[in-house]
Amino acid sequence: MNQEKQEIDSPIETSDAKETREFLAQKVQEFSDKLAALPKVVAPMEKARVLLDLANAELGMTQMSDVWNHAKEAFDICIANEEWQMAIEACDLLYQTELPSSIVALGHGVWLSVTYPVEPEYTINMLNYVINETPDDADGAALAAVTAHFIVDHRTEGRKKEDLKVITANMIAKVAERHSKVETQMGLDVWMDKLELRDPDVFLPRMGLVVGAIVGDGNWWFDRDELRAKIPD
Repeated sequence: MNQEKQEIDSPIETSDAKETREFLAQKVQEFSDKLAALPKVVAPMEKARVLLDLANAELGMTQMSDVWNHAKEAFDICIANEEWQMAIEACDLLYQTELPSSIVALGHGVWLSVTYPVEPEYTINMLNYVINETPDDADGAALAAVTAHFIVDHRTEGRKKEDLKVITANMIAKVAERHSKVETQMGLDVWMDKLELRDPDVFLPRMGLVVGAIVGDGNWWFDRDELRAKIPD
């Protein structure tokens, strides 16, 4: 009877799931070997790329402590070498570990993706995480959505801008419905005016306060003033 119950309770791994797991295990080994084979003197970003590839494979295997260690090492290398976009990739991986400091990693990813002129898809992704983390009745999600819309408007042009603004406009609409049951364009206009979401001189500093609250005092991994000085003119 006990054996029968164990068989019933045990999850059955499908052939597709087994193949995926075997593939990921192979990738973990492949990138681990590649990392170990790197010479002592190596281009920093070459090492960072291998670390991120390894962390990504480990994420699929739910080896979260290993993901954290490798992604954080890559993050530090990227910051030191001013590779902001790869640093954001590292933050994404760190956030997905759901370890105690994952929310701190999210805050760093948001700060970098809003502060530096990286590809807007990275910013949208980071800010969407903030929306998902924010309670329905809090203003943080609204600030994240409108900031994403603003970033797209200022970093893109042509068809790409049109396509991404559809995404960010939908983000705003969904947040408005969740926050205040807004369902019409008129209601959306009133809601945006009420929350002061039209003037970037108003909503961007407020978004900065949200990011500061996410990271918390004393938890920053870099000097923000030093990094601000490196922003391209």
